[in-house]
Amino acid sequence: MGGVMDRVMDGVNEAYDLAVLGGGINGTGIAADAAGRGLRVILLEQDDLGAATSSASSKLVHGGLRYLETREFALVRKALKESQLLLERAPHLIAPIAIHLPYQRHLRPWLVIRAGLFLYNHLAARPSYPRARAIRFDSTCPLRSGLRRGFSFSDGQVDDSRLVIANAMRARELGAEVKVRHRCEKLRARAAGWELAVRDLVNTTSRQFQARVIVNAAGPWVSSLFETNTGAPARRQVRLVKGSHLLVPRAYPGDQAYMLQNEDGRIVFVIPYRNDFTMIGTTEAEFSGDPATVAISQEEIGYLLEVYNSYFRRELTAADVVNTWSGVRPLIDDQETTATRTSRDYQLLFEQTSQPLLSVYGGKLTTYRVLAEQAVDRLGEHFPGLPASRTAQDNLPGGDFSSREQLTEKLQQEYPWLAPQLVQRFVTSYGSLTAELLAGCCGPDHLGIAFGHGLSQREVDYLVNREWARTAEDILWRRSRLGLYFSPAQEQGLRDYLSRSVGAT
Repeated sequence: MGGVMDRVMDGVNEAYDLAVLGGGINGTGIAADAAGRGLRVILLEQDDLGAATSSASSKLVHGGLRYLETREFALVRKALKESQLLLERAPHLIAPIAIHLPYQRHLRPWLVIRAGLFLYNHLAARPSYPRARAIRFDSTCPLRSGLRRGFSFSDGQVDDSRLVIANAMRARELGAEVKVRHRCEKLRARAAGWELAVRDLVNTTSRQFQARVIVNAAGPWVSSLFETNTGAPARRQVRLVKGSHLLVPRAYPGDQAYMLQNEDGRIVFVIPYRNDFTMIGTTEAEFSGDPATVAISQEEIGYLLEVYNSYFRRELTAADVVNTWSGVRPLIDDQETTATRTSRDYQLLFEQTSQPLLSVYGGKLTTYRVLAEQAVDRLGEHFPGLPASRTAQDNLPGGDFSSREQLTEKLQQEYPWLAPQLVQRFVTSYGSLTAELLAGCCGPDHLGIAFGHGLSQREVDYLVNREWARTAEDILWRRSRLGLYFSPAQEQGLRDYLSRSVGAT
């Protein structure tokens, strides 16, 4: 390929075609796409993969039904197409979920909702998702008695942080270097490209890398990272909007989610989560400050509970909340007066620099793959002969199986000593890579130390060696979500083991 660097540049030992800054869903997606086209790629993430916005979502890949109100038809069509494609490429991480929308006459007219759902059915083909339709709620419904009519449509429920990990693994399979806990501290434009001064935050050492092109996919930090590292103003500023969720013990039977309309025009989702919980979210609040410090407020907790209680017979209080999470969404600052009406689409802009640097402004989880494809396409002028993307055809790691049911049955036959609940978690976390995790295991003794709730030494070692996990938080809150179940003593046992094995906690 004409544009690929094949020599050491300016005396720096490690030279790449592309450096991607940011290990969230957009950064890992771009790294995987670019590596798949033959570019030599390095991805730098200052924390853990998906540690910020990408692991604090509503856990949905969805078309964005409410975006039809702001006439973002192109975004909805794009998101609908991607929700079908992602389900096919990562069936272990994504599954359809039915969402019920109770109708309240004073909020949105019946015909307006029906028209929106008609478009939802027809803007893009989604054969794996049931079509939207009108429904009636009977006496067994958990909703209040006055709510009898509504609609049902389907979107995809996703393990967001594991989707990030899968893309990073795909990038590595294709030759990319993935470096977590490495912070870019300075960017210098040179005659042949960029020189990056990078700090290894674990070993507290500094290194230099060279890259022909940089992609800035730092999410909420996209503008500040560019300005801090170059001393120049970014082309765009992002509007930081905090979205918070809360978790309560499972609030109702059934696998259906609910989409609740509120009088302020906002939408709140109520979604079954991890079999034992119900997730309620999200809020939209303007945010300033460091996105790494974001946390839910008492006002947000009260808001979400108030919306929930206005619809459901069994009311909840703050005492029912067992966990919360918050993320900062970087929205394109289009001068809209409210965060609700600010676009969820994205822009890919080359900064005004002497060497090519592409910044990713905005974006959403559902459209990360097409964003990545378009971002790498934009780099084609700097890499003559760049082939087309293959991410629409290739499964993500672990996704090469026909159905969850088929894979579950296969694993139960091969590992009859595994508890069914553990098999289910392995299927929805690792998919076909479960065989790699359990290679050589012939019984429970081969799993090593039992840390609790099905987490074993074998799995921890796999996460450390294959998925960049280093701390107990990486494992319990982003790789497995078992932190919802672990006691402080069990967590300390895991920390002690990690301290002995990898020198981290």
